[in-house]
Amino acid sequence: MGARRREQKQRAVYLPLGYDPGADAQVDWGEGQVILNGEIETVQLLVMRLCYSRRLFVQAYPTERQECFFEGHVRAFHHLGGVPRRLTYDNLKTAVYAILRGRNRQEQEAFVAFRSHYLFESYYCTPGQGHEKGGVEHGVGYARRNFLVPLPEVSSYAELNTYLLQQCLGDDARTVDRQTQTIGEAWAQEQPYLLPLPEWDYTCCVTREVKLNPYSQVVFETNRYSVPTDQAFPHLTMRGYPFEVEILYQGEVLARHPRCYERNQDVLDPLHYLPLLHQRPGALDYAQPLREWRAGWPQVYEQLLTELRQRDESDQAIRQFLEVLALHRSYPAEVMEQAIGLALTYGCLHADGVQLCAHQLLTAQCPPDPLDLAKRPHLAQVGTQPLDLYRYNQLLDETSFCTGGCDGD
Repeated sequence: MGARRREQKQRAVYLPLGYDPGADAQVDWGEGQVILNGEIETVQLLVMRLCYSRRLFVQAYPTERQECFFEGHVRAFHHLGGVPRRLTYDNLKTAVYAILRGRNRQEQEAFVAFRSHYLFESYYCTPGQGHEKGGVEHGVGYARRNFLVPLPEVSSYAELNTYLLQQCLGDDARTVDRQTQTIGEAWAQEQPYLLPLPEWDYTCCVTREVKLNPYSQVVFETNRYSVPTDQAFPHLTMRGYPFEVEILYQGEVLARHPRCYERNQDVLDPLHYLPLLHQRPGALDYAQPLREWRAGWPQVYEQLLTELRQRDESDQAIRQFLEVLALHRSYPAEVMEQAIGLALTYGCLHADGVQLCAHQLLTAQCPPDPLDLAKRPHLAQVGTQPLDLYRYNQLLDETSFCTGGCDGD
């Protein structure tokens, strides 16, 4: 009896669908694995797929939080060259606050603000009916099989997302089964029907009011981020972007840090503590931000500090050394290493000498543009004309010498 019932059970069937250009796209999250800094890491893949042309967009994030969800949309809109008029989703929490009767949804306020900025409509699948957005679900699997096999080896999310975007662009050359043109050709027809991008992008971040602790740090999601000690205002604003955090006071950005997704970590910029160390130079060897930096900085830094201490009194030597370290605000680390090495060679054991060496290194890499003499053709031959040796004979003319009125005769 059971076997007969199984034979009589009908297979689920679905309607083949067609879409108008620019009208619809589908969005979904999926998981993938990559080798990030030598370790196998599970990443969250945001996938958007145009329904008409089947053009694909894929980016990776550490989490599925709302700021990542929004930023992925913004990057997708730029990749697609516009905004689809309707986007279809699962009932994900970053967009839906509550599922109501039928197709009705109470959306998250932040998501309403986001889609109002880009003027697209939202549509949500019936709970448990993922086939209603089967195109993007296929896109997630396609991206995993074709973009992440073998596992890409990258050093950062920025490098990974650049790689994924290149793969998406390469996918434009693919021809989908039963189609007569490539994805890129179909997208070229669809792109003019997309909604235009607004004049500015939506700010994809979470904002928190935070308080400064006694160590010039603020806490965000259990992690502590440093603030410059000479701008230690008690009440600050924190903006958390997918890969960066900003700390602001009255709209002015005081500090930027890479965002940390671990827990109970200290994210400290040693440059933030230089003003305080300038007041308390004796703490140089004990200040934790400097100790962490010192553990990995080039040997020329230690050599400079040693020579300064041999030449000057301890506090004066340390203050001079701190002024050198402060030049990191203006010059890249690799330039600073070379500049300190040159300053040691020349015996310029002070911040001005290091800065001069850094400036010379940068200007040597950027030679000045050649002069354009097109409007002054009479100057074009200067330096190339034949020498007139007769001019030297003029120096022997008797009028060229003092003839009786010179001092000392």
